[in-house]
Amino acid sequence: MRSPSSTGPAGLAERPVVPGTVRPATTPFTPRPVRRAVVFDLDGVLVDSFAVMYEAFAVAYKEVVGDGPAPFDEYRRHLGRFFPDIMRIMDLPLEMEEPFVRESYRLASQVPVFDGVVELLTTLRVRGLRLAVATGKSGERARSLLGQLGLLPFFDHVIGSDEIARPKPAPDIVEHALHLMGFAPEQAVMVGDAPTDIASAHGAGVTSAGALWALSDTDELLDARPDIVLARPADLLALCPSVPGD
Repeated sequence: MRSPSSTGPAGLAERPVVPGTVRPATTPFTPRPVRRAVVFDLDGVLVDSFAVMYEAFAVAYKEVVGDGPAPFDEYRRHLGRFFPDIMRIMDLPLEMEEPFVRESYRLASQVPVFDGVVELLTTLRVRGLRLAVATGKSGERARSLLGQLGLLPFFDHVIGSDEIARPKPAPDIVEHALHLMGFAPEQAVMVGDAPTDIASAHGAGVTSAGALWALSDTDELLDARPDIVLARPADLLALCPSVPGD
C-alpha cells in the first residue's frame, strides 16, 4: 500500500498532496486560471456509503443469484460506473438493480458524511465557488440521499448516470455539469476516489483531484494519474481561493 505522499507511477513523485507554487526554471510562467467550480463524486468522496452499499449488494445478490458470497470486492473496483454497467461487466443479472436500489433507500439514514466535508463545502460556497455532484448513482437516488443528509443545498446541480448519454469513465457527466454551471474546463476541478472519476475528468479537460480519505489501498487511483492527490477534504481549499469579486 502506498501512502499519499509516496512515489507512485512515473510523474506522481512530483505531485504534492496539496499543489505548491514552485515551477521548474525552464517552464515559462503562465497565470493559473481562476477556479470557479468544483465537481464532486459522491460515494467515497462526500459520504462513506460502503457499509450500506455492501449490505444492499449482499441482499440483492442473495435474492437474485442465490446463496454464496456476494463478490463485493470486485463490485467496488468498478465504482463510479452506473450500476447496470457494472452488472454487465461482472456478468451478473440486471435484475439485481431493483433490490439493490430498494435496500439502498431503506438504509440511507445510516450513511455518514465524511469528517471535514461540511466545513469544506461551506468554505467553498463562502468563497464564491459553484458546486456540483456527478455520480454513478441515478440522479433521483443521489438527490434523495444528499437531501436526507442535509447536503443538497450546497449544490447547484446533482447529476446521475441515468441523466447523461454516456456515464463515467466517459467525460459526458463532467461536461454536462460544466455546461449547466456555465464554466470552461480550465475553471473547474473534479474530485473523485476512483479511476473512472479521473478518466472522466481527463476526458473533459478538467483538473482531476484524487480523494484518498476513503481508500485503504491507493494504488488503482494513483495509477489513473490524477493531477492532484488530496489526503483530506480540507486539502482542496489550496486549489480554490476566493473567486474575485465575490
